[in-house]
Amino acid sequence: MREALFIKQNAEKWKGFENMESKDPDLLAECFISVTDDLAYAKTFYPKSKTTAYLNGLASRFHQSLYRNKKERLSRLSAFWRYELPLIFKSREKELLYSLIIFVVFCLVGVVSARSDSSFVRLIMGDEYIKMTNDNIEKGDPFGVYKSHNEFAMFILIAFNNIAVSFYEFVSGIFLSVGTIFLLIKNGIMLGSFQYYFFSKGLGWNSVLVIWIHGTLEISAVVIAGAAGLTLGNSILFPKTYTRMVSVKKGALEGLKIIIGLIPVFICAAFLEGFITRHTEMPVWTSVSILILSLSFIIWYVIIYPSVLTRKLEKGLAPKISDPS
Repeated sequence: MREALFIKQNAEKWKGFENMESKDPDLLAECFISVTDDLAYAKTFYPKSKTTAYLNGLASRFHQSLYRNKKERLSRLSAFWRYELPLIFKSREKELLYSLIIFVVFCLVGVVSARSDSSFVRLIMGDEYIKMTNDNIEKGDPFGVYKSHNEFAMFILIAFNNIAVSFYEFVSGIFLSVGTIFLLIKNGIMLGSFQYYFFSKGLGWNSVLVIWIHGTLEISAVVIAGAAGLTLGNSILFPKTYTRMVSVKKGALEGLKIIIGLIPVFICAAFLEGFITRHTEMPVWTSVSILILSLSFIIWYVIIYPSVLTRKLEKGLAPKISDPS
């Protein structure tokens, strides 16, 4: 991107930073992150320009405001979870929506396929799993698979596997998003046929109350990981005003941050699957409460909070806001 265009695109934002009076640490932290991102870009492409020197001074001012008297009001880690990641979710709303649509559509494909062909579920899930589940159903414990291993061992294995799968889903986006789309299709069909199998056995509601205790977070994270892969792939396909290399670096970094942000979600889902899901006899209200809390958290953190934060930032950058000193 030419320097003149870079300045034109960001001049109004920088002017707002200069005139800021707010001492809100949340707002200062977000502005500091935005300025340092612009500074990093300027250092790469215009290392000796006045723009770089200007941004360096602006970043220093925000840094001093944040860390005055040597007290770190916001750690970098805190800023990541509270500001960076939610704002990435906001900027990648289209990728999140596309990922969700692809996944849901092929979930339905899995349901329709399993309903029309009784051998389809066996093909997707494997003979061994179907035989084991049928045996458990006959024993009166259809979800006995969740009780078959040590809790801690299950927790570690599932957490590691899910994190690895999400990273693979992200990296597959390098193939122009095709790899990520393929994995979303595959996982969607698997989930749809898997869920239909229990409904066909008259265990649909029970399966929701048991499996979705951990599945709500786990499946949501799979969809979000798909958005990370699409972010990487789309950065190659649609560089916009950036050079393709800069666009790819930006997309890869944002996608990687999304995957890092999903790690606690996968760990929590693995904990639920390893330690909680096995208690299939728990009261219905307990299962429903976990499901509602899990879904509410995902909707709030990925959709609602990023929008609220963005509106707050836009209002905070109004032209008449003054200097924090």
